Amino acid sequence: MIKIEEKTERVLLVGVETLENTKKFHSTFEELASLAVTAGAEVVALATQKLDVPNARTYVGSGKLEELAMTVDAREIDTVIFNARLSPRQNMALEDALGVKVIDRMQLILDIFAMRARSQEGMLQVEQAQLMYMKPRLAGHGIALSRQAGGIGSKGPGESKLETDRRHIQLRIEDIDRKLKKIEKSRQLARKKRLESGIFKIGLIGYTNAGKSSILNALVDVKQQQYEKNELFATLDATTKLIRLKDEFTVALTDTVGFIQDLPTELIKAFKSTLEESANVDLLVQVIDASNPYHEAHEQTVQQLLSELGMDKIPQLVIYNKMDLAPADFAYTITPAVEMSIKSENGPMVFRQAILSELNKLFVPFEKELPYALAYKLPELKRIALIDYVEEGETSYLVKGKIAPQQLWKLEKL
Repeated sequence: MIKIEEKTERVLLVGVETLENTKKFHSTFEELASLAVTAGAEVVALATQKLDVPNARTYVGSGKLEELAMTVDAREIDTVIFNARLSPRQNMALEDALGVKVIDRMQLILDIFAMRARSQEGMLQVEQAQLMYMKPRLAGHGIALSRQAGGIGSKGPGESKLETDRRHIQLRIEDIDRKLKKIEKSRQLARKKRLESGIFKIGLIGYTNAGKSSILNALVDVKQQQYEKNELFATLDATTKLIRLKDEFTVALTDTVGFIQDLPTELIKAFKSTLEESANVDLLVQVIDASNPYHEAHEQTVQQLLSELGMDKIPQLVIYNKMDLAPADFAYTITPAVEMSIKSENGPMVFRQAILSELNKLFVPFEKELPYALAYKLPELKRIALIDYVEEGETSYLVKGKIAPQQLWKLEKL
């Protein structure tokens, strides 16, 4: 049997610092390199330029374009990746000038999402997002629409779909939309059951690779753990697990896709239903990677996206994770906040205590007499409320504790 080794794609990364992006330029450009590596590429060379505004036709200036062409030839570059969203016209002009495949940051992110998608919903969402992105580019020519060799920027919908006309693409987008709506109905039923159960819902949110999946895995047994790895967008699909925080008190903890700067608008739309798993929670836990030198920019990105998604009014707890890897002079920028390292021996305990401390602020005190005839309902009460103590009386239990305001109606039913 002959073993065929897949050739690693050699890429050149290009960034243009403008008046508009100067504050986040360095963080996003470094991130572009991580994205390229995540996509399986070898970063061979970097090129940057300062311009007040990008060139309308080629994004970079004419002199820089000549430099890029020489680098492509000298370093045997397969693909050039721009740290921006290129217009269809710019994409075509650059491929004509450089003679190799050119993709932008958005297409790279879409490509990684296509690699990571595992569930039917995730794969449909990624395909829809890619088709929406590629649709205005179907009028192009040359390398952009003849990527038979595959590689970065060609994952997902496939060459045959991208060569069809706009109408065919639109019909496929609408077909995916119908399928996603059916899946969403099933998700809504599951969400409704969780609402009726009285379980308090917590959503893990944060920048990609902040450690959300690690936190979820640290709180469940091995059989329930999900995939985690020190890489961007290790998991895409929303995952919800029941976590016992204290005694019988249980919460539903949901981990969703991580955020990133300049997230493609097509993905925000396509993944709206997935992100709604966090939009319908009672408490958001923002996880921040304390070891990342650009954590402040990441925090701003998360807060901006939460605002765009209408989730900024949900109570929020901020946790700085990976403190064991943070610099000695680290100082957090959001207060109040909790510092921890989920991978440390006491990490899970610190997380549980942080959640319980926050719930004690959000919950309201209650006192409930439960007749002995209804004693079988005591376990249910312990599951949805933080119980301080249970006192036995002559004919009933006297239960004191705290419960979420939105769950007070459950007490009336007991």
